Amino acid sequence: MLNKSALTLALAAALVATVATTSGCAVTRNQESVGAYVDDTALTTRVKAKFAADPTVSAMAISVETMKGTVQLSGFAKSHEEKAMAEKLARETSGVVAVRNDIAVRHSS
Repeated sequence: MLNKSALTLALAAALVATVATTSGCAVTRNQESVGAYVDDTALTTRVKAKFAADPTVSAMAISVETMKGTVQLSGFAKSHEEKAMAEKLARETSGVVAVRNDIAVRHSS
C-alpha cells in the first residue's frame, strides 16, 4: 500500500502527464488560451495535492475543476467537516481566485 507522500507524488505525476498530453488541444472562441488552461491545470494539481496530504479530505471522492482561476469542487464528502476543509484548502491555494463548493455530504443511515 502506498504511503501518503507516495500517493501525492503519484497523483501529481499523473496530472502532469495529463497536462503534457492535452495542452496541444485546439482552443476555440470563448475558451481559455492554452496558457490559461495550463495555469488552471496547475491550480487543480496543487489543490488535489493538498487534498491528498490532508487526513480529513478524500482526494479520490472529491473532484476539482478550474476555469480562469475559479475552482469548482464536486463529489461526495463523509461529513460537513470534510466539505468545509476541502473548501478551506482550495481557498488557501496560491492563485485561486474563487471557489464554488458543490460537494454533497453523504448522510449515513
